[in-house]
Amino acid sequence: MSFYFKSLSFAIPIFIILIIIEAIFAKIKGIKINRAADIISSQSSGMTNIIFDAIKFSIAIISYGWLVESIAIIHIKLTWISFIITFLIIDFAGYWDHRLSHRVNILWNRHFIHHSSEDFNLSCALRQSISNYIRFSAIFMIPAAILGIPASLFAIIAPIHLFLQFWYHTQLINKMGILEYILVTPSHHRVHHAINPEYIDKNYSQIFIFWDKLFGTFQNELKHIKPTYGTLKQANTWNPIFINFKHLKQLFIDSWRTKNILDKILIWFMPTGWRPTDVKKDFPLQKRTHNKYETSISTTLTIWSFFQLTIASIFLFHFLYIFPKNNNTMNYLYALLLLIHIFSFTSALDQKIYSIFAEILKINLGFFILSNNNYTWFNIIGIYLYIIIIYSLISFLLTIIFYLENKKQFATLA
Repeated sequence: MSFYFKSLSFAIPIFIILIIIEAIFAKIKGIKINRAADIISSQSSGMTNIIFDAIKFSIAIISYGWLVESIAIIHIKLTWISFIITFLIIDFAGYWDHRLSHRVNILWNRHFIHHSSEDFNLSCALRQSISNYIRFSAIFMIPAAILGIPASLFAIIAPIHLFLQFWYHTQLINKMGILEYILVTPSHHRVHHAINPEYIDKNYSQIFIFWDKLFGTFQNELKHIKPTYGTLKQANTWNPIFINFKHLKQLFIDSWRTKNILDKILIWFMPTGWRPTDVKKDFPLQKRTHNKYETSISTTLTIWSFFQLTIASIFLFHFLYIFPKNNNTMNYLYALLLLIHIFSFTSALDQKIYSIFAEILKINLGFFILSNNNYTWFNIIGIYLYIIIIYSLISFLLTIIFYLENKKQFATLA
């Protein structure tokens, strides 16, 4: 198992503890920063990202390993200086990768999920993409390749660099004095997640804020302008799988609708939000409302959804634990089952009927996996296996009950 997945076993519990601490402090201070469905959606999104990373569902246009072999002039020894250089180069590459993800239509789709939450809290840091299937950040690591810094060093430092971006997704920490001039702080990142005209498309840096100051994309948080979080086109769903492809869906629709052949190609590479003139005129997009996306969720459904999230977490850790021992087919099927499970309970939060169909599919796939593993759950047998089967049936029945209760509630209101 890679260093990244080993480090997740330590990082995830720490993230969960910090999310709980943040919620407690917010409650004490009387600040509303969390909504149950939003937290579930965010943490579910993080799980989908881990699943896709595990099955390596992506293509690198240029790999860093190939660059080192091809253009290295010298080979720096592994010292503390090489660690610092590697960290700085990852941060530099991260700035440009991040900036392009905001500025190019097709690339915005893979980053839309991270900005889709209309709250700003530690949970939203876990909203990571499953549509990031084309990777190109190695292009920005050419200086490291010339110096011959080994790919193995990047494999160690990159996860650390990623995890260090978690802490500043919070509203509870104000400006931090001299650190505001050096590091990305919560204040800087609140600006980045805001959609106010004064703030949008600013502060792309990931660890060191000086990249934004160097390349002209820095914006301070202003006392008289409170950040409004989310995206200009609201996600309007708790389902992270739908959110991941929302912008891509719009690009396909606009590309199909335009009568201009050139625009069918250009739309993918134009600045984010650009639409063909004829499509913009004939099919105007609905303007963003000032209201956050909400669904009428009972306390019982909220508790059940958190339980479903917990079950997803347990099975995800099991999936990662047995991953090296399984063949690719079984790994893909297990990954698919986890994705269907997440799709189901987040669709239930949206109160959509296809949450029931997802449960049916999940049960059928589960029994198919059992039948291909000598009727064990990847060597889990006995009472634990019966618990898994009973839970699956209960999950299916409760999903139906919650949907019917919601439908009845709306009929009563009508």
